[in-house]
Amino acid sequence: MKKLLLLALLGATLVFAATGAAITNGVPDGNAHPEVGALLAQHAFSDGTWEECTGTLISAHVFLTAEHCDEGVSRVEVTFASSFDRATSTTYWGNWIGDPSYNHTSSDPNDLAVVMLDTDVPGITPAGLPTARSLSNLAGDQQFTPVGYGAQSVTSGAGGKTFHYADVRYRTVGTLNTLTKAWLKLSMNPSHGDGGTCYGDSGGPNFLGAGASETNIIAGTTITGDTPCRSTNVDYRLDTPAARAFLGQFVTLP
Repeated sequence: MKKLLLLALLGATLVFAATGAAITNGVPDGNAHPEVGALLAQHAFSDGTWEECTGTLISAHVFLTAEHCDEGVSRVEVTFASSFDRATSTTYWGNWIGDPSYNHTSSDPNDLAVVMLDTDVPGITPAGLPTARSLSNLAGDQQFTPVGYGAQSVTSGAGGKTFHYADVRYRTVGTLNTLTKAWLKLSMNPSHGDGGTCYGDSGGPNFLGAGASETNIIAGTTITGDTPCRSTNVDYRLDTPAARAFLGQFVTLP
């Protein structure tokens, strides 16, 4: 199963289909965020797609994602193609390193991992990280730009819910709803003009700002949300002591 949410769809039938876009209520990213890539599965899914989770290049050879995306292998494959094709897209291999403090608590799960790529990725400027505690006083109307390769829409039918994938990088805009010590909770309600994340977007970035005010700073990584991928995008803050303690082992922190 493609990974995003830690919440289970109890009693629901899940169908995965390769159609449509990625990121809910979003648009194709094209070359807007070349530093955002996809963690590829060991084998193609039944719909023919490969993307398991999303992540971001934070140095020339360090790819940031979520620990709950762990595929149980030490060697993993990443692509930065905006539209992945197994036959033609460039990929990079590296070693998986998860945060050993990872747990399933809601207060602070330490849900971070990096892929130490075998070689530097050429021609891509890495994303930035926030300074310590810099997100603690965000305004309630603060916008973010989530980016990812995950399910772009969810439809319901007689057989249950269908999550649509295409191995394409998409982006959208979400607005801050709730701020806690470890989490950014963003509105992704389309009736309010917001978009958000879904299965397969886990580990992907939520950049601080949107539109003309967007920065290259990853405020938080996508971790969880509501099961229909419609209401709330829940992101792990990268300005906390726990996040910085892990990340500081691999990159120079601001």
